[in-house]
Amino acid sequence: MAPKDDRDTPERFSVSRRDFLKTTGISSLAASVAGVADAEAQTGTARVMGPGEVPVQLMVNGKRLDLRIEPRVTLLDALRTRADLTGNKRVCDRGTCGACTMIVDGRAVYSCSTLAIDVIGKPIRSVDGLSTGATLHPVQQAFCDVDALMCGFCTPGFIMASVALYEKQPRATVEQVKKGLDGNVCRCGTFTRILEANMKLRGVARG
Repeated sequence: MAPKDDRDTPERFSVSRRDFLKTTGISSLAASVAGVADAEAQTGTARVMGPGEVPVQLMVNGKRLDLRIEPRVTLLDALRTRADLTGNKRVCDRGTCGACTMIVDGRAVYSCSTLAIDVIGKPIRSVDGLSTGATLHPVQQAFCDVDALMCGFCTPGFIMASVALYEKQPRATVEQVKKGLDGNVCRCGTFTRILEANMKLRGVARG
């Protein structure tokens, strides 16, 4: 279940979720910059953001957050340091391990390499908002039932990636689960239990 290193198989073209998220993040940023440039060209005005803090509004776990952050601040830092939503962890801080995975506009993204200003107006979900009171989300409950965690640093990211996967494929096969979680790494090696937790969820209705 460990992520495959595509560099070891140059003859086979494949794109892991990790690579896909990286490239789409760059493309999204480029598109955002291009869109701002077009708007400024049409109006003849230039909007300067930063380098100091600017007000932003983020929709996180169904609630509006009013923050003041520098434009360079990532989504992970904005939520952890400014909104006290510390469920998702900073581990590699390079968009390679998946511990910081959140769901933005229905897609799993690395929040450590996503700028907060790029997700203004989009629905954001972090692991902090999955449970309802004392009732765990089915994915969280499955991880607890099969003890699919050790140190726990990667667990929030695996849970969010699993939620994103099962909301799209509630009856995913083993291979689909492996592919869907390919961008997440467990340094403790708990992949067997994580896979078991995901397979336990087949057919469970999601909200």
